[in-house]
Amino acid sequence: MSNAGPNGPERVWTIVVAGGSGSRFGAPKQYAALGDERVIDRSRRVAAHVSDGVVVVVPAADAAREQGIPGGDTRTASVRNGLAAVPADATIICVHDAARPLVDVDVYTRVIAGVHAGADGVVPVVPVVDTIKVVDGDRVIETPAREQLVAVQTPQGFRAEVLRAAYAGAIDAASDDAALVEKGGGVVRVVPGSDDARKITHPDDLAWARQRVAEGAHR
Repeated sequence: MSNAGPNGPERVWTIVVAGGSGSRFGAPKQYAALGDERVIDRSRRVAAHVSDGVVVVVPAADAAREQGIPGGDTRTASVRNGLAAVPADATIICVHDAARPLVDVDVYTRVIAGVHAGADGVVPVVPVVDTIKVVDGDRVIETPAREQLVAVQTPQGFRAEVLRAAYAGAIDAASDDAALVEKGGGVVRVVPGSDDARKITHPDDLAWARQRVAEGAHR
């Protein structure tokens, strides 16, 4: 994919993170069947539609079989390993969790367009529908205004040099890639996400995704 930008064509690469052991799920969920392909294959395929190249990060023992990059002990370490495999001429880098296999091309397009427009980073979000409480033990200490809260999804997109700089200084695990960019003073903007970009965390989530695919909602 090439987008004519003010400094020449953009070079978009995506890191698909699939390095988890699936301890909460009960098995490596990235290899679970989803229609006629696996979760990891679907995430890779969608990313390839909007990227000049895709790097897939998998558990180290699976790297040769999956033609991927060995992951690390944490998600932060896995993304760092993936970044090392992204060519130096990439100008925009997206990071996507393979466990969100039903994300569509439109979400990628919005994220990439936001970075192209000048943001250091862009994350897709959906509104929070529940009231959120901040607690200390069993005591509520704050109730944030719901209209100021969003749930963040992937893919998250970044100007390449900004993401590389954020990971060069990263030591501890972060909740997501944007958190590292924010910590370094980068400007992160939001775009609409998708209700179908649900993360497969528990077996019920996989059952939902399989139903969506069976219904023909996603190709």
